[in-house]
Amino acid sequence: MKLALIGASALILFGAGSAHAQTTPEVAFNIGVVSDYVFRGVSQTNEDPALQGGIDANFGGGFYAGGWASMVDFGEGTDAEVDIYGGYRTEAAGYALDFGVLGYLYVNAPDAADYNFVEFKAAASRAIGAATLGAAVYYSPDFFGADDAATYLEANAAYALADKWTVSGAVGHQWLDVSADYTTWNLGLAYALTDHLAVDVRYHDTDVDGPLTDDRFVVGLKASF
Repeated sequence: MKLALIGASALILFGAGSAHAQTTPEVAFNIGVVSDYVFRGVSQTNEDPALQGGIDANFGGGFYAGGWASMVDFGEGTDAEVDIYGGYRTEAAGYALDFGVLGYLYVNAPDAADYNFVEFKAAASRAIGAATLGAAVYYSPDFFGADDAATYLEANAAYALADKWTVSGAVGHQWLDVSADYTTWNLGLAYALTDHLAVDVRYHDTDVDGPLTDDRFVVGLKASF
């Protein structure tokens, strides 16, 4: 059912714009390593490092699709998270808008875990001088694991301090049907080592006490080409 939702959404997104899509999509790749894969304030690798990588395709007319994968460790055999996504980007009244659908798939997850889920996304951002301010909301009708419907709302900002230096951060709140709601935030500094290689040092924390949700610094190195 979840994979069918992804396919149906992609059909709507890309079928509607196929007449305006460019013949050859623009494709970009990325690969990186992080000292800990943190998703919405929660370690996905039991606080261990992870290799990550992805591919993005721009079809023209604002339509895009991509895939991304990361190592995970939930302590029960799950090896990796694979994300598949697509959407439409446009501009209105000076705001950059992004509407999309994301599918989260987990490799070698236990049959009864029910980890795979779909989220729908709506985001807006605006550049003001060297700063960019944004907000995004994600909704899942059947969230990761035991939860049913879930909503995540985030406010984020980035500022270009100087050539090659960017500071950015976000505050988000996750509403859950079964598990307790929680708030998460992060603040980090990125430096572009080259046109294609950047390092990011980021502090993460939540209002939940626990070994996988406590405050932590994460260092990441990412290459894009």
